[in-house]
Amino acid sequence: MGERVEVYRVELRRLKDWEPYLKKHSGLPGPRANLELVAAVVEEGDADRLWRLSASRDEFLALCGTAGLGRIALLEPETVMTWLRELASDPRWRVREGVAIALQRLGRESMPKLLAEMKVWARGDPFLQRAVVAGLCEPALLKNNLETVEVLAILDQITRSLSLLPAAERRNDGFRALRQALGYGWSVAAAAAPQNAKPYLEKWIRAQDKDVAWIMKTNLSKSRMAELRQNLVAPSPPRSPKRSAAEGRRVAARDKQRRSKPAPKRRRGSAAR
Repeated sequence: MGERVEVYRVELRRLKDWEPYLKKHSGLPGPRANLELVAAVVEEGDADRLWRLSASRDEFLALCGTAGLGRIALLEPETVMTWLRELASDPRWRVREGVAIALQRLGRESMPKLLAEMKVWARGDPFLQRAVVAGLCEPALLKNNLETVEVLAILDQITRSLSLLPAAERRNDGFRALRQALGYGWSVAAAAAPQNAKPYLEKWIRAQDKDVAWIMKTNLSKSRMAELRQNLVAPSPPRSPKRSAAEGRRVAARDKQRRSKPAPKRRRGSAAR
């Protein structure tokens, strides 16, 4: 990927108008956008160009510009973060992915700054929370144990928020996007700080919520969780509710009565059916 990114960077430096070139080499329509070209735009785009691209109606152009805003987030923190927050709910999923790329770029520049912003976003709606998970749960960012511990606490807060949502709110796109992100995010953070993650995981694998159960099952199936998975305390099987002494006596008496009652006689000539 590195060589291709450098080739694209050289090409972009030669161009005055980038948009025709970006559209031609976008890889869209298709299953995969040209992320190497996105990376080149992130590095080569000036602030004015990135702002303009991020507001484009074209999905690939908007992806490029949005991703690139992470590079200038420390220079224009208030305006950039406000705009990224709005784009986190964009109906185009590739634009939302551009937000995650931008957040990760900010994290490479200043993880404390990213964490401070994400603690605020984590109190938002599911689309915002999805951006938090996607922005923070990147292996390259989770090299410091103290920062990873903060990420785990944020994931715990978001998972709790998800578990409290009523059924009616679990059918929208924001919820599905958040559920999918949590389906891998926990394993990324847990692999970076397994001992710190263990209490959180053991708590959530006991949850009765079906969506939380899916999230935990999906994370535990990841290969990066193999070692930690063996050390987790499995949830105890549910116990049958205890009967009161009086109820127990009634049930015993009823069973005894059934056993002592003679079976009804079959009439002659009747056939078994």
